[in-house]
Amino acid sequence: METQYPARRRPKYLNLFKIREPLPAIVSILHRISGVLLFLPGIPLLLYGLQMMLESPESFGRLQSILVHPLSKLFLLLATWFFLHHLCAGIRHLGLDLHYGLQLQHARLSSKLVLIFGAILTVLVGIWLW
Repeated sequence: METQYPARRRPKYLNLFKIREPLPAIVSILHRISGVLLFLPGIPLLLYGLQMMLESPESFGRLQSILVHPLSKLFLLLATWFFLHHLCAGIRHLGLDLHYGLQLQHARLSSKLVLIFGAILTVLVGIWLW
């Protein structure tokens, strides 16, 4: 004899823009995204810049002229934020691995601190860079 289960009213689609994630989840997702962006376009561009720097004095001059452009500085500032956010969130995750900050209040506070320190350090590097 088959058991009849009540029909569940499931949504026809899942709208990801209506889901509100808590702040620790957003910081964790940004940590993963920044790690991917540092790895895939970040490492090849860094190696290409290093090659241009060491190839010849003319290529070094071309690299300097590229890096003086404001759009390049903006790109470097964005890459700096990726790096600094990834660093701060990585330190936060190490603390979580050591069982520090597992309570909800501490997790929210550490997430806010990651965002604040990442932004402050990026602004300081941006002032130095510009």
